[in-house]
Amino acid sequence: MTTATTASFPLLPFATLRERLIAREETALLDLREEDPFAQEHPLWAANLPLSRIEIEAWRRIPRRDTFIVLYGAHDGVDLAPLAARTFATLGYTNVHLLDGGLEGWRAAGGELFRDVNVPSKSFGELVEHERHTPSLSAPEVKALIDDNADVVVLDARRFDEYQTMSIPSATSVPGAELVLRVRELAPDPATRVIVNCAGRTRSIIGTQSLVNAGIPNPVAALRNGTIGWKLAGQVLDHGAARQAPATVSEANRAQAQADARRVADAAGVRRIALDALETLEAPGRTVYRFDVRTPEEYTAGHLPGFASAPGGQLVQETDHQVPVRGARIVLADDDGVRASMSASWLAQMGWEVYVLDTVPTTTAHSETGTPAATYPPVAATVAEIAPEALAALLKQQPATAVIDVTTSANYVKRHIPGAWYAIRAQLAQAIDSKAISSAPRYVLTCGSSLLARYAAADLRVLLDARGQQDVEVQVLTGGNTAWSAAGLPAETGETRLATARTDRYRRPYEGTDAPAEAMQAYLDWEYGLVAQLGRDGTHHFRVA
Repeated sequence: MTTATTASFPLLPFATLRERLIAREETALLDLREEDPFAQEHPLWAANLPLSRIEIEAWRRIPRRDTFIVLYGAHDGVDLAPLAARTFATLGYTNVHLLDGGLEGWRAAGGELFRDVNVPSKSFGELVEHERHTPSLSAPEVKALIDDNADVVVLDARRFDEYQTMSIPSATSVPGAELVLRVRELAPDPATRVIVNCAGRTRSIIGTQSLVNAGIPNPVAALRNGTIGWKLAGQVLDHGAARQAPATVSEANRAQAQADARRVADAAGVRRIALDALETLEAPGRTVYRFDVRTPEEYTAGHLPGFASAPGGQLVQETDHQVPVRGARIVLADDDGVRASMSASWLAQMGWEVYVLDTVPTTTAHSETGTPAATYPPVAATVAEIAPEALAALLKQQPATAVIDVTTSANYVKRHIPGAWYAIRAQLAQAIDSKAISSAPRYVLTCGSSLLARYAAADLRVLLDARGQQDVEVQVLTGGNTAWSAAGLPAETGETRLATARTDRYRRPYEGTDAPAEAMQAYLDWEYGLVAQLGRDGTHHFRVA
């Protein structure tokens, strides 16, 4: 299988990896770069797991320690894969490989490269529209219906926070997996036209086709190109809207939705499994993801132990993030049989082996409340800590102390300790080479909670020792930025001190309210080209039922 080894980790040729993907053998293909470079180009089934966050995310996203893992990624000409492989080995992973030639090797071998994020889901959505001819209306057509007070309801299939940022006038928030369950409460008259929208295309296509597949009697259409299309048409969006679907569903509507969803799931090849039979799925060499696809509020109120919260619409939209092990098994749960069945129907068509847990009484099974505490690996080296008040006093006495914030760049811009530098953890060497902070006698690392900062501080200690700078102190802010804020200490905002570029997050052309029209149009043009890319790639196993 392998042709050579690098630092005891085998190199995996392109052809072997491609064969595994086609055969749907369990494989986690991981891109170690930050999200922005990842979004510029990557293989279809690559999942983004930045080197900076391996300890924070690996155990949750790749639960089986003998998973077949393939790594690639470079930053500023430095191959990140060997370092990441050693980190994975330290965390207990035993089947780690390096992609031979990395991304350039993939390209040179003729592998297809995709742009943006959540590409498997977005390309699948385009294939659904292509094959099912999902009905849609343009932004001017929908606006005319609204302006004419036509019998129409607009349902926004995104997360509620996205909906609140910007929405179609009169729209109600109904996240994707909730549509089939709640649509009859919002459009009880079969003559009422139902319009489904998202920010771009995918969730409106999948949401609309969900209603069509479920057989609701109403005329249904997607808002073509979502809020992007609305803005490109020169129309005005609402901001801060708060309309949500009714929390309760009538027994008659629930029963109808259950029957519809069961029929759709059966047609897609979704399997059923009893709660007491779940262990039978956990065979050697098989990864099993367990998700509760209800709303986050319902999950927090009570859920099955061992099930993570993944609202169904977002799970279908973000399979690469939620299920990075291609070929794994997926089990979905809810308390009504609607949301799990509808979500599973799409996952099955995307080529996943997916099961729906037979409905169980919530009073006896949903015994766990809140959000389960995550488990993280120990930090490699112990680093001293400093309390917020002590740091504030120190900064007055010793201004040369450098505070390095390794939180997300978005959080840094919103609020950070005055004078703090933003840096990406995996680029700490680059950060401290900056003339402004290279001669600091002391570094204090922080982030939101200081969880990531502890790992970063251990990295920095090793880096300084290797440079012969053992006399430079390294500390971690106890409780991180949250504790600093809770102590009532001052803060500043904006891109005041960037020690590394803000590449940790790719700016989606469809998010926020200030994306350039050119970027939005380019995004739509890219989505329209995804079906052709799928054909060239040939590893997807999508099957539109």
